[in-house]
Amino acid sequence: MGKPKVLFLFTGNSVRSQMAEAFLRKYAGDRFDVYSAGLVHRSINPLTIQVMAELGLDLSGLTSKDLKSFIGKASFTYMITVCAQAEESCPIFPGMGTRLHWDIEDPSKFAGPNEERVAKFREVRDQLDERVHLWLASLE
Repeated sequence: MGKPKVLFLFTGNSVRSQMAEAFLRKYAGDRFDVYSAGLVHRSINPLTIQVMAELGLDLSGLTSKDLKSFIGKASFTYMITVCAQAEESCPIFPGMGTRLHWDIEDPSKFAGPNEERVAKFREVRDQLDERVHLWLASLE
């Protein structure tokens, strides 16, 4: 039997789910197969790439994926939604496993000067970093 599979789901797979995927890969990629997807396909937000690079995490190898590419093709031990819309809109599909919800603000909706937008992305990045750590600790 392989490693447990974890899917982080967000509306567009452009910010929070990408961050969560990168953190779980960093901290426990040897214990889990980690994926992220969106209800719709969007490009990864450049500020996501920027703030993750500040911590030495290179997202250049990741791409935005649509949830439809997984339904009926993969089963997941855990599916973690990271926004209210994904939690409400995600269909139940075979092989979903345990479903968790982390309600974390979408920094891409924050309007303001670039410096303040970057600060909001850092805030959300740090929240996700902490949530991944707490979740891993709860599994032990």
